[in-house]
Amino acid sequence: MPAKEYDLVVIGAGPGGVAAADTAALLGKRVALIERTATIGGAAVNTGTIPSKTLRETALAISGVKARALIGVDVSVRREAKVEDLLRHERVVTASESHQMRTLLDRYGVTVYRGTGKFVDPNTVRVTHPSPPGGFTDLWASKIVVAIGSMPVRPAVFPFENPRVHDSDELLYITSIPRSLAVIGGGVIGSEYACMFAALGVRVHLIDGRDTLLPFLDPDLSEALKDAMERQGIVFWWKDQVDACTAPRTGEIELRLKSGKELAVDHVLVCAGRTSAAAALAPEVAGFGLTPRGLIPVDEHFRTTNPNVYAVGDVIGFPALASTSAEQGRVAACHAFGSHAKEALAQFLPAGIYTIPEISAVGLTEAQAREKGIPIVVGRADYDQNPRGKIIGDKLGFLKLVFAREDLKLLGVHVIGEQASELVHIGLIAMMTGGDANLFLATCFNYPTLGDLYKLATHDAILKRNELLGRSPASMSRW
Repeated sequence: MPAKEYDLVVIGAGPGGVAAADTAALLGKRVALIERTATIGGAAVNTGTIPSKTLRETALAISGVKARALIGVDVSVRREAKVEDLLRHERVVTASESHQMRTLLDRYGVTVYRGTGKFVDPNTVRVTHPSPPGGFTDLWASKIVVAIGSMPVRPAVFPFENPRVHDSDELLYITSIPRSLAVIGGGVIGSEYACMFAALGVRVHLIDGRDTLLPFLDPDLSEALKDAMERQGIVFWWKDQVDACTAPRTGEIELRLKSGKELAVDHVLVCAGRTSAAAALAPEVAGFGLTPRGLIPVDEHFRTTNPNVYAVGDVIGFPALASTSAEQGRVAACHAFGSHAKEALAQFLPAGIYTIPEISAVGLTEAQAREKGIPIVVGRADYDQNPRGKIIGDKLGFLKLVFAREDLKLLGVHVIGEQASELVHIGLIAMMTGGDANLFLATCFNYPTLGDLYKLATHDAILKRNELLGRSPASMSRW
């Protein structure tokens, strides 16, 4: 049977793949999208981003954590909550998001093929279907986008066949809330799940080979998050690794660490990073290679060494975020078909970390700016200095702004606290437009809102700058 012809074939229906397919379809191209699972959305919608954030919100509601400091309010914490309570809302949200993405693909005229894609020549992808066995369809296209995502690393030391030893993808299928949990790996995913289970009253141990939590963050945020997690009862095991894991059918799972220490827990969650499955695509047949880590090298337009094949998302490495993957997919599709609608990735890419408390950041940290030799001044505003922060009872949150000292241009935004991933966007837009301190001083924010923290942090930065320059506070208006 001859190959079916399209303008674009996309392998993988996660955020990057769906964005590439939708964009090309809106440009009037014939598009085919290949997905090996029965649902659209990839790990972001089905096993990662959306499910974990939904579970976090449910855990906050069940546990009463959001009522942490409301004076005179006594919330009965539902420690007896069942796993069904935790997962019910997640199932609904996940299914709805996947359905919405599929509806848009159908509306745009994208043809979806269920199966596993593999190159048979530089322009042809063979889709092997799950049913009937051995069935396949060949798809030819002038342009191809690879967006197959990633999968959790499963270190051999852990017996994943045991139903109480999980990776981050299949954790969603737990049948009971653990009494105690060891989280292996203090990265973003591990930290998020550690906070979520701690909020439910689970005794959580976090084991990490480093001595700093999320070291890519501004140190003030990293330290504040560590302190908050310790207050939640999370026990950190720094500079250590699991040397052996004994998981009986019943009874506690025993972990022996390289330090010689031992730990017994009810469940184990392994968050040891994610890996690429790009080798299974037969990239050599398509005319492009892989890095030693199995990633696909691309140029600024997300082209591989075969100029007709593009790659986006986790399969090309950092930052491996759903938001950036979607943007990469749009850039790749536009470049592939000569459209100027989206020519490059945004200059500034925000990161959101859904721990408890939430964290978000964009731009330079204080340390990064100093490493670059940029004279800076830092402004900070705490949530408990802000009326909305007092209303919601967030005593730990703060906003930190990094300004260039000379002209007070905004260089970085770092937030920890409730709604951090929303609050960061005010600073993000300011940075995208080259904004400086004057922008925040001239802006009228709703009262009471967390957005007003930007004005307070800006005042703090200007006062510090005046002190450095030997000016009086009255000179604020003439900075």
